[in-house]
Amino acid sequence: MAAPSIDEQREHFAYCVQLFGGTTAFSRRMGIDERAIRRFINAERPLGAGLLADTAKALRKLAAEAAAAGQEIEAALAAGPDVS
Repeated sequence: MAAPSIDEQREHFAYCVQLFGGTTAFSRRMGIDERAIRRFINAERPLGAGLLADTAKALRKLAAEAAAAGQEIEAALAAGPDVS
């Protein structure tokens, strides 16, 4: 399998940003200015290996948080209806 092109990497990065809920949510989570993120997506700044690695790490953390939240919901449903 060939390595993804720069354009493919940029497109995938934009997709990953959307998985976080968009530029604002990604900016808050990563501590990166929204304008910088837009510049990465719009090819105004190069995507670095560090940014991509940090994004992958944050995606794994987001997935773990989502899984935990889902398990909590399932546990609450299994416990039965809330009587309050």
